[in-house]
Amino acid sequence: MTRQFLSLIWLFSVVGFAAGQDENLRYDNHIYKDNIKTVRFFSDGNYNRISGGVSGFSAAYPIVRLGGDQLFLSFDDMDGDFKNYVYTIVHCNADWTPSNLSEMDYMDGFRENDLSDYEYSFNTYSIYTHYSLVLPNEDLRFTKSGNYLLKIYEDESEKTLAITRRFMVVEPIVKIFPEMTRPAMVDKMKTHQELDFVITHENFEIRNPRTELSATVLQNGRWDNAIMGIPPQFTRAEEQRFNYQDKIVFPALREFRPLDLRSFRYGTRDIRQVDFVNDQYEIMLLEDRKRFDQPHLDIFDLNGGFVIQNMDDLGTNLQNEARQNIRNIQTTNRRLKELGLDTVSVAGAEGISFSPIDAYEASDYDVKSEYGNVLFTLYSPTEYYDTDVYIFGGLSDWELKPEFKMVYNPQISSYVAKVQLKQGYYDYYYVTVPKGSHEIMYDDTEGSWFETENNYTILIYYRPFGVRYDQLVGALTISSRR
Repeated sequence: MTRQFLSLIWLFSVVGFAAGQDENLRYDNHIYKDNIKTVRFFSDGNYNRISGGVSGFSAAYPIVRLGGDQLFLSFDDMDGDFKNYVYTIVHCNADWTPSNLSEMDYMDGFRENDLSDYEYSFNTYSIYTHYSLVLPNEDLRFTKSGNYLLKIYEDESEKTLAITRRFMVVEPIVKIFPEMTRPAMVDKMKTHQELDFVITHENFEIRNPRTELSATVLQNGRWDNAIMGIPPQFTRAEEQRFNYQDKIVFPALREFRPLDLRSFRYGTRDIRQVDFVNDQYEIMLLEDRKRFDQPHLDIFDLNGGFVIQNMDDLGTNLQNEARQNIRNIQTTNRRLKELGLDTVSVAGAEGISFSPIDAYEASDYDVKSEYGNVLFTLYSPTEYYDTDVYIFGGLSDWELKPEFKMVYNPQISSYVAKVQLKQGYYDYYYVTVPKGSHEIMYDDTEGSWFETENNYTILIYYRPFGVRYDQLVGALTISSRR
């Protein structure tokens, strides 16, 4: 009786939820409201450790192991007040359409939960509220592998969409052995990168690999240029080969342009001028040039990502706090000596010489960092005809957003755009897009070189006959330098 009663409650909640769903829902990474900024979504698991990549560097892609690892979501609401954000998840097929599973099939816990972890910005001119979420948690857990869509709503009753984010839950059954190769096509040998791979599945029978298995490959965690639905080319009893010519091929492009915005107060190598107007930071960057005709330069980048850091607060407020703490210790020691008791030994207490970075918690960056209006400038002797120019990368959510669209200023022969960004370290490209299309082009602004370092993520999906969903049975992220 109890189980039937709970099932009825679940059914009515699902019906009520479906009736209020937003028609603008996209099964993709997307921000639906202008007041939402700096969305980050990443995992702490082994699937962020890049095979052959830079030691200690995490790709931060949202891939977790079923029954282990955690996902971390955070974002800022620039309205600066409290909102009752609600979250839920949807299980999806390999092609990111909703699967045929019911919520009770893939979800353990409550289907809809309040996002209750939030903090107000502290000691900043920019007023915002910082929200964070960890998944899975005691209120919501995943019970099936595969693709998922995380949905954040602004209000429980209105169902106003705020954010959607893709993530993957893997149940590792197969092993993946990748190999980076030079493209066989002559016209792509110097500009593209090709990936082949083999998967093995010992003691796990796959009856019809060509119809039951498929692969998806991502470059630098991007979905806008992902290659999906790849079947194995050659099959054996316990081995499947994905060794295509000119199929799993990506433009290599070049290393991303770096942008250091960690200090508004003292500036960085990328900042030309900082003004403080009407309680806002106005940041003018150094002028950029097109790179299509420049030789390849091997520099470290975040492969399009960004991190939030604040060197201003580190050098002032926290240092003052550290000094005050040391003074308190010194005062305590004097009193202990007067009483004939042992004193407290703290490194640096006598000379106040230790670095305050040791006491700085990374989470402080989230609420103690400023936002600035950042002016980008791309020199171009002439204006493009019938073509738009955008700033593009993780900072734009890998989308062609209106606020990242540049306009031509003939007085300085340059494309310009002003974007609101939080203090941190960013990667970006300049891209061109023919008017009326969504084709992203790099040839005239960035160029493409085979030597460029990129990350590639391989996802293996398995759907045997009679099963209602695509299982994610393998995942691996590698560096092209492996």
